[in-house]
Amino acid sequence: MADIILDHISKRYPDGALAVNDVSLAISDGEFMILVGPSGCGKSTTLNMIAGLEDISEGELRIGGRVVNDQAPKDRDIAMVFQSYALYPHMTVRENMGFALKLAKTPKNVIDEKVNEAARVLDLTQHLDRRPANLSGGQRQRVAMGRAIVRDPAAFLMDEPLSNLDAKLRVQTRTEVSRLQKRLGTTMVYVTHDQTEAMTLGDRVAVMRLGTIPQVASPQELYDRPVNLFVAGFIGSPAMNVVTATLTTADGGVSASFGEHRLVVPEAVLARRPGVRALLAAGGEVVLGIRPEDIEDAEFVPGAGPDELLEVTVDLAEPLGAETIVHFDVTPGGAGPAVPFTARLTPRTTVRTGRPVKLAVDVDRLHFFDPASGQSLR
Repeated sequence: MADIILDHISKRYPDGALAVNDVSLAISDGEFMILVGPSGCGKSTTLNMIAGLEDISEGELRIGGRVVNDQAPKDRDIAMVFQSYALYPHMTVRENMGFALKLAKTPKNVIDEKVNEAARVLDLTQHLDRRPANLSGGQRQRVAMGRAIVRDPAAFLMDEPLSNLDAKLRVQTRTEVSRLQKRLGTTMVYVTHDQTEAMTLGDRVAVMRLGTIPQVASPQELYDRPVNLFVAGFIGSPAMNVVTATLTTADGGVSASFGEHRLVVPEAVLARRPGVRALLAAGGEVVLGIRPEDIEDAEFVPGAGPDELLEVTVDLAEPLGAETIVHFDVTPGGAGPAVPFTARLTPRTTVRTGRPVKLAVDVDRLHFFDPASGQSLR
């Protein structure tokens, strides 16, 4: 096992395109680190630089305390699992899993021992003599993971290994990956564009955007305390609702108004967000963030006051059994088009498409962002 240190790493291609821009990240020994972000943000390029598949333009990469910038991939003591299974179709599962050890001239009895142990861990023992064509997608991906495990590397690198699986199998395999990492205790760097995978798998998550990392934190920290609008909108499903609001002084706090709606933020909440007061003094505009989970049908929120309510007409209601997702529009402060909002309501709600409804907002959990910089005011 080993720690992985990225010290001001950059990747610039010959045409001048900057794929990764001055990234610094410390991954502890045994940590499960997730790199998450939209397509083109630089997460796979970063992983490939760790693996040695991409040259590093600037900065220093250390694995287990050794600088490895100029080392070949085979000398870095890492194992990589790709999005495609990359299995040899003419080999059995046993032969696929042990192939790297065979190339390294490892004794056959050692290969058999390692392959059998990895197969046991991955529930592949009964498939060892089958070929990839006779396996399901999830089984093939487990074979690819087994091929990495038998090498007993210092770190595992995984590049969107579940994206080729169907939804149900992806959830099942995601659970297996999490259990596997905890059992092995090996450092793992995992790339995904799926924020649900990021939130459920990682010890910490590095959110990437345009080749940079705006925030690295635990999944709950990212959800509760996003540093800017990008992280706030990317983490959480459905995404956070954001709208421009006008701030004015109100009894017991500050009023945030947008269109026909008005929410009063209590003094206790403002005490944790001193930047809101500064914006109030500077002119009064703020970007207000409300998680769909923090909006509820007012019928199920006893004691909700008028300063916590949104009165809206539902554009679409989606009963999902465990919850009901509703969509509606609000008008932002000042000039501007209507802003689509989403709320996650109790399944007991009677809200239906096209009907007016009163929704209660948990004003203690509002998020505020600077309209100029997009930075959080927490």
